Amino acid sequence: MAGVAFKGITKVFGKDVKAVNNLNLDIKDKEFMVLVGPSGCGKTTALRMVAGLEESTEGDIMIGDVRVNDVPPKDRDIAMVFQNYALYPHMNVYDNIAFGLRLRELKGFFWQVSHAGEAKKIKQDIDNRVREVAKMLDIDQYLHRRPKELSGGQRQRVALARAIVRKPKVFLMDEPLSNLDAKLRVQTRAELIRLHRQLGITTIYVTHDQVEAMTMGQRMAIMRDGLLQQCDEPEKVYAYPANKFVASFIGSPPMNFIDAKIVQSGTGVYVDCDEFKLPIPASHPAAGMIGKRVTLGIRPEEIFDANLPSNVTPTDDNTITAKVDVLEPLGHEYVAYLSIGKLSIIATIDNETRVKEAQVSKFAINLDRVHLFDVETENAIR
Repeated sequence: MAGVAFKGITKVFGKDVKAVNNLNLDIKDKEFMVLVGPSGCGKTTALRMVAGLEESTEGDIMIGDVRVNDVPPKDRDIAMVFQNYALYPHMNVYDNIAFGLRLRELKGFFWQVSHAGEAKKIKQDIDNRVREVAKMLDIDQYLHRRPKELSGGQRQRVALARAIVRKPKVFLMDEPLSNLDAKLRVQTRAELIRLHRQLGITTIYVTHDQVEAMTMGQRMAIMRDGLLQQCDEPEKVYAYPANKFVASFIGSPPMNFIDAKIVQSGTGVYVDCDEFKLPIPASHPAAGMIGKRVTLGIRPEEIFDANLPSNVTPTDDNTITAKVDVLEPLGHEYVAYLSIGKLSIIATIDNETRVKEAQVSKFAINLDRVHLFDVETENAIR
């Protein structure tokens, strides 16, 4: 096994299109790293450079202790799983899984009489490995079928089996679940997590789905316009976003952003949104920025129905009065669209709530989980 490192990697298309811009990222041996971001952020280009399908314009790519910029793709000891599976339609499942091994390990021995004994041994080894991996992924009963006779989830598992059977140093996965339906995506996510724990192979997983990134990655690297925005454990990215973009991209429904100003009232310091004010602890860096314009960020799940029991006790400092414009039932909770004067925000509230649409009610905000962002740099203030 081996780690992967991007050292000052830049990829330029044409004259001035920087798909990846000075990427520095260390992926540990046996780590499951997720590259996440919107379309065009550079995540797939970064993955393709590790695979050798794209050449970097600047910088070095390391697999273990080896600089692989000039190493051919076939010699990098990586396995890639594509979004469209890329199975051979004329081969059955067994041959699709075994194909890479035959190319890599047999080197024509099957067709040379002088090496018949060695070829037989290698053939048996390949057969054992194919059947072992097929059983692991629960596709051993489909080994005789061709791809057109399989469902989308079964085809995806065949593509995974073809990668796993080679026992590479690094797995590269380019949005492998995007063609699956919602239920199957959840099941396959769990399978991938289980397989990674079992195999312990360094994995770089590319996705635009923040739910996949949050649930699968041991760490996640968020990219935007070719630039790395933040890299950390999913829980830390969610709780402490580095900037406004990360805060908006991670979390569903997205974070509420409200134009505000730091003001002093009596002996206290507040973030003033015109429609309401929230206190700022004296120890917070923003407490020394009186008069500064900021962006207040509040996640919908940190807004509670003040009439229901919760972890937040309603007080004069943390309670707002809002009109419920729309309630969207999701079974275990409601997504509530609230208006406070001219201000509109979103809250996710418990399904035990008694609030109704067009009703004015009180809501409590978890002050320990509010975020402040610099208006100019959009970086978090904390």
